[in-house]
Amino acid sequence: MNNNRSGDDNRTLLLGLGVVAIILAGIGGWFASRAFTDPAALLSTGDRRAIEGVVRDYILGNPEIIPEAMEELQRKEGAKALSGVREDAETPFPGAVLGNPKGTVTLVEFSDFACGYCRQSVEHVNALLAKRPDLRIVVRELPILSEQSANAARMALAAAEQGKYEAFHNAMFAAGRPDPATIEAAAKQVGVDLAKARAAMNSDRIEAELGKNMEIARQLGFNGTPSWIVGDQLISGAVGVDALAKAIDDSQS
Repeated sequence: MNNNRSGDDNRTLLLGLGVVAIILAGIGGWFASRAFTDPAALLSTGDRRAIEGVVRDYILGNPEIIPEAMEELQRKEGAKALSGVREDAETPFPGAVLGNPKGTVTLVEFSDFACGYCRQSVEHVNALLAKRPDLRIVVRELPILSEQSANAARMALAAAEQGKYEAFHNAMFAAGRPDPATIEAAAKQVGVDLAKARAAMNSDRIEAELGKNMEIARQLGFNGTPSWIVGDQLISGAVGVDALAKAIDDSQS
């Protein structure tokens, strides 16, 4: 896994081509249905090609329908991917929540403390929380970049058990790239009991949580951080506050 956008760009291109293919393939399905119910409606190959040409020209002349179709396809794909893991994804490790723990709107973020894009997204997340008191952000620690980001994730989950997850989350990202010094400094800054935290960091429950997060990410096809779940939408990358806000609004409509 990595946090670059090339994989996401390729996926978007493939989705776009898929949408066009689905639209054109739908014509074939329509003909097949009509021929079955009314054989007289079966058109010649030439007529079929002519209609396909009309549809192609319409798509080229009205390209704005492609993003709409892509969004619908992405939602359907997201719902399918989430069907077996939604409950696990939206159920936080105890205390590993930003915003309102009892919020009625849930956003899931897969995050890595060594990820620069995740650090950029802290500002976006805080802006969302400031505007939406009903928002609960479930953070799934996904330390894929380094051993030190894994240690920072373990400390974050240990801080969660002490009721200090959000404070540590923000302090750790503000401290820069994780290393033993910055991890300890962030923990001390927010009042984490280091003795208890170090014991928790080596526990089976925290290792199990990190393993579970990796498996959920794999099943959803996430190959980098940050990645997000909003309703039926799966979103990859630091997409910004406006895109996240729109996704949240769409999930409520």
